[in-house]
Amino acid sequence: MLNTIHRRFFQSATSSLQPWLFVGLGNPGDKYKRTRHNVGFEMIDVFAESQGIQMDSVHCKAIFGKGFIGDVPVFLAKPQTYMNLSGESAGPIAAYYKLPLNRVIVLHDDMDLPCGMLRLSPKGGHGSHNGLKSVIYHFRGNREFPRLRIGIGRPPGQMDPKAFLLQQFNATSQRKMDAALQEGVSALRLVVSKGLVESARSFNTDQSYKHLTV
Repeated sequence: MLNTIHRRFFQSATSSLQPWLFVGLGNPGDKYKRTRHNVGFEMIDVFAESQGIQMDSVHCKAIFGKGFIGDVPVFLAKPQTYMNLSGESAGPIAAYYKLPLNRVIVLHDDMDLPCGMLRLSPKGGHGSHNGLKSVIYHFRGNREFPRLRIGIGRPPGQMDPKAFLLQQFNATSQRKMDAALQEGVSALRLVVSKGLVESARSFNTDQSYKHLTV
């Protein structure tokens, strides 16, 4: 099996099929599992399982896996640097594979979106997200990389946003998130097959309509 994968990657390296890199942001360790700030990690895990990709190696300070969607190579990474230093992993991986930043999608939590809503964005700022700040810094200040923004909603009342991010979801929110992660798999597969612009147009419209009718 491994020899077959290596052979396919060698063949793709000599073809015109450029790889994609999906980087999920989060914090390593059991204490952070299933918390709001770790939905980027969860998105990688759900995607990897759905595509039969093994996250079984360590590369550039990340838990790493590689596989294919159709004939297109895909790299998956979960930086183990802790959130605020995510770029220390994402930057070197992109550089190692000589990927243009429009082939790197960062998957991250977003308090500006309702819980369970997703958005494909071709570029953007950091929105005070420390993981994104680090990624932008290690991409030499370049913000023109795509993101899959995963809505987690706003903290209730006067709750400290930092405490909110490190809490686990309640049962209702977890159901929304589980459904959103499955939708995220479809979104990422669509990007690989149709490209980012076309995928974002159709996917984001569907997401907005879904939340208007809930």
